[in-house]
Amino acid sequence: MDVPFWVWAITVGAIIAMIAFDFVGHVRTPHAPSLREAATWSAAYVAIAVVFGIGVWIFAGGQYGGEYFAGYITEKSLSVDNLFVFVLIMASFAVPRELQQKVLLFGIAFALILRTVFIFLGAAAIENFSWVFYLFGAFLIYTAVAQARAGGDDDEEFKENGFLRLVRRVVPTTSDYHGDRMTTKLDGKRFITPLAIALVAIGSADILFAVDSIPAIFGLTEETFLVFAANAFSLLGLRQLFFLIDGLLDRLVYLHYGLAVILGFIGIKLLIHALHENELPFINGGEHVTAIPEIPTWLSLLVIVVTLAVTTVASLARSRRDAREAAAVGAPEPSAGHDAAAVAGETGTPTVRTDGDVSPAVRTDERGGHRSS
Repeated sequence: MDVPFWVWAITVGAIIAMIAFDFVGHVRTPHAPSLREAATWSAAYVAIAVVFGIGVWIFAGGQYGGEYFAGYITEKSLSVDNLFVFVLIMASFAVPRELQQKVLLFGIAFALILRTVFIFLGAAAIENFSWVFYLFGAFLIYTAVAQARAGGDDDEEFKENGFLRLVRRVVPTTSDYHGDRMTTKLDGKRFITPLAIALVAIGSADILFAVDSIPAIFGLTEETFLVFAANAFSLLGLRQLFFLIDGLLDRLVYLHYGLAVILGFIGIKLLIHALHENELPFINGGEHVTAIPEIPTWLSLLVIVVTLAVTTVASLARSRRDAREAAAVGAPEPSAGHDAAAVAGETGTPTVRTDGDVSPAVRTDERGGHRSS
């Protein structure tokens, strides 16, 4: 696929413009978006991604169009799973509801920059070392198994990673929020606020997400332009999606299993492709292995869509059944992680202390299993 420089320039420019619009039009004035606002903008960003894919289909052909849509749907699904961690972070740091948009948007911008770097590194590796497909495939299969095994843990709270703990030790941090400011000056000394710490938490989590995400999409398309576009469009609108479906996240109880199936399928697809491109001397004498046919794009797209549809329907059916059983015995329904975040936002009382600990008072259920750590 030969993509002219001007197409790259227009695509990158449009993505930067949309992020800038979000910063200026939505986040500059802190507020908690209404359901209607979140739904409208989520639909708008999905529509833009679909129109882009139709354009690829028309001008580059059905093969590349199918690869783009398979990559976009996969990346969007992984992004939804990432929202589970965002809910945990928002609750653990008691980020006020009206400030959550800012944290999310900064995190999304950082994720886009980080993934762009990973995409070009991955493309360079694939271009020069065909055996990289073996590594990508094996890693995705390992991730799929870990996803399926760990996804059922219901009683889990956000745990700070080493980088976040280092930031706390090195940089003085206030115990209270100061509006939407990342830093503030107290008694002549500069401090960072819990809002900045929450942003660092989301940014460091994005690094782990990218480690799974990039190999997955390279298993669906080797075109750098399509990989970049699918990642960018899946991240755009993630902020609005957070506020739109945070009430549904707790009900997607089987999402981790569906994603495990998708990641495992793509891992197998990568291993088969690696055999076709094989140059390793200890495998078939360094010759290509073509006995197993490669998985076509249309089949990949079908598997992804069907898996997500079955996962969603089964999750909602399970949630309705659990709700009926809870109502029958007169027990209250379990609260979702977003409820803890909402309560924290209403009270405005942070649970983050300057000694670097996160209060265990705010806990939340986590149904997603897409973790790399």
